[in-house]
Amino acid sequence: MRGAQRLGGALLDLAYPPVCLNCDAPTATADTLCPDCFKALRPITAPLCPVLGLPFAVSLGPDTLSAEALADPPPFGRARAAVMYGEVASTIVSRLKYGDRPELARFCARLMAGAGHELWADAPVLVPVPLHRARQRERRYNQSAELAHQIGRLTGLKVDPTLVQRIRRTRQQVGLSGDGRQRNVAGAFAVHPDALIRTGGRRVVLIDDVYTTGATVKAVTRSLRRSGIDAVDVVTFARVVIGADLPI
Repeated sequence: MRGAQRLGGALLDLAYPPVCLNCDAPTATADTLCPDCFKALRPITAPLCPVLGLPFAVSLGPDTLSAEALADPPPFGRARAAVMYGEVASTIVSRLKYGDRPELARFCARLMAGAGHELWADAPVLVPVPLHRARQRERRYNQSAELAHQIGRLTGLKVDPTLVQRIRRTRQQVGLSGDGRQRNVAGAFAVHPDALIRTGGRRVVLIDDVYTTGATVKAVTRSLRRSGIDAVDVVTFARVVIGADLPI
């Protein structure tokens, strides 16, 4: 069986040679970036804020919180992201989100699984941030669910794609202020009434593509906490870091 799969993959590569996910330059394997584009990614690694996952220029101690975490403590426990939101990351996210390219989730998930490694202990349930059903019909799939399923495949963790539903169609967050984003998603989510049974009392890790102001994941977290789920963390592919590359 594996031999047949390898042969099938080789034939597919001959018919459709693999290319970089960002610039379309030829690559040796599929679902990856060329060396130049990979170097342009800016991974988020320690030292970082233990709550918001924001990178620090120098180590300030394992318990030192960022100014943002102190000024506005989030309702979730910890947030982690694989890379800073920049030119290459924005292209990948845009193609995944709007370009009908769900296969890009495989690349993103590999980086996210590493970035969130400390959150996988005690087998949490992965829950993608939901799309409204009308928007999901338009896009054909929910990019956050694609990411969650790929992370689940890599880590062996359970994925519950319908634990949370978006019950109100909100406008896109792009271009809204921080306050505008919060108002836009207020009351937009509902949690399944059997959430505690479905999670078995386990922690939930929300999965999304980009963390900008956190308005969306905070709104989902508050809905989960109202349903009785107290332990919630967040993992995204990219995170906007003030002063780093592109705004969103």
